[in-house]
Amino acid sequence: MLEVVKFTFNPFQENTYLLIAENGDCAIIDPGCYERREEEILKQTIEEKGLTPTLLLNTHCHIDHVFGNDFIHRTFGLKPKIHPQEEIVLEAVSRVAEMYGLNYAKSPSPEFYKNEEIALGGEHLKIMFVPGHSPGHVAFHSESSKILISGDVLFKRSIGRTDLPGGNMEELMRSIKEEIMSLPDDTKVYAGHMEDTTIGEEKKFNPFLQGL
Repeated sequence: MLEVVKFTFNPFQENTYLLIAENGDCAIIDPGCYERREEEILKQTIEEKGLTPTLLLNTHCHIDHVFGNDFIHRTFGLKPKIHPQEEIVLEAVSRVAEMYGLNYAKSPSPEFYKNEEIALGGEHLKIMFVPGHSPGHVAFHSESSKILISGDVLFKRSIGRTDLPGGNMEELMRSIKEEIMSLPDDTKVYAGHMEDTTIGEEKKFNPFLQGL
């Protein structure tokens, strides 16, 4: 079984996750640590739990989800893994930071997902291609642990925005309908912002999904 530890970081209140296998290996997903204090919180948690970071995964590359890529690379020697169609988004982050007046240490060059699954300490994560919020957005699903790291595709009672460059509402709704909503109702959803939820709850109560 995989353990999930959530942190809420940076001015955008983004959720950063540690996904921890029973052997102590962990994946760092969407490191949004912006301030030195946030970097230390993440590092200290990893050290106190005796974890070995083996993967740096980005669901997508909007600025709030990649603030900490450089810190993770410098601290643990990991390069971010992204979908190839998300590379253009990552390359634009420096300009976005200037526009918002935010500090941004440029992310190291990424590696690309090559398979549909990622191994983590004996467990397997399915990589789900779910574009719409951004062109190369992915989500991570563990069938055995009944969890989904959804990034900014699905939120509690809401869905991801599509008004940013590369966003597409038709694609987003297709991703949710054909990929996300195909998961079992008891799948716990850990989103890129706000609280956790489940697939079953969102089928019942999410106003954007009624009639799908």
